[in-house]
Amino acid sequence: MEDLESVTWPPAPIRTERLVLRGPEARDRAAFVDLFSSSEVHTYLGGPRPREEVERELPGAPESRPGTFVAELDEAMIGLVLLRRGTGHRRPAAAGRLDLGYLFLPRAWGSGYAAEACTAALGWLAGAFPGEPVVLTTQSANAGSMRLAAKLGFTEVERFEAWDAEQWLGLRPPAAA
Repeated sequence: MEDLESVTWPPAPIRTERLVLRGPEARDRAAFVDLFSSSEVHTYLGGPRPREEVERELPGAPESRPGTFVAELDEAMIGLVLLRRGTGHRRPAAAGRLDLGYLFLPRAWGSGYAAEACTAALGWLAGAFPGEPVVLTTQSANAGSMRLAAKLGFTEVERFEAWDAEQWLGLRPPAAA
């Protein structure tokens, strides 16, 4: 099982019908601060971090880690798509698997941008790591995330309690060759 660190990062920008997925850049810092300090974005993620704390801790240029895609609309960051191994939960069904995560600014909600960006990131992953299954965890109360998981082809593996809420763990099998 290869890891994301084995690929050249960031890859060439990925263009979809409306978006560009690319690595983070210094010009994205304000959007990162908005994303990490938004109470709306973090409703199902344990709550926002204080804006002052995010401002203080975020470097001038957000870190460009393998698996971090900025979703850009009209040359402005509207969200992030993240592919990571070992995201903190210790569910046997997720062990060693890549985990898909995403955060979008509230102004970008309801237009299908998260689905478009996640589909593109998963397409990149299928090319870079053929045969790699992916997991996704969300609070079962997060109806929007549950709909997106189904749309992306994730099926329920289990539900469990963590972070004082019921969590849903889904698996997306590898894309067919």
